[in-house]
Amino acid sequence: MSKIALALLLSSVALAPAMAETCKGEAAAKRLSGAALNSFMTKCERDAHASCDSMAADKKLAGAAKTSFATKCVGDAIGH
Repeated sequence: MSKIALALLLSSVALAPAMAETCKGEAAAKRLSGAALNSFMTKCERDAHASCDSMAADKKLAGAAKTSFATKCVGDAIGH
């Protein structure tokens, strides 16, 4: 039984950093609410758009490929 508990503990610790890498995960970790949450999410989404657009440009994507890449990239960054 203790091996199962240890495995669950280790898996939850391993997942915590991955969850915090999204905007929603960071907001939850910081326990934001109300205006602070709205402000944080707006800035985080704006930063995600800029970063994803930059990555799309680095990959020389255009048109539908750029749009598709950016949509998925921003969604992953936000935590959708």
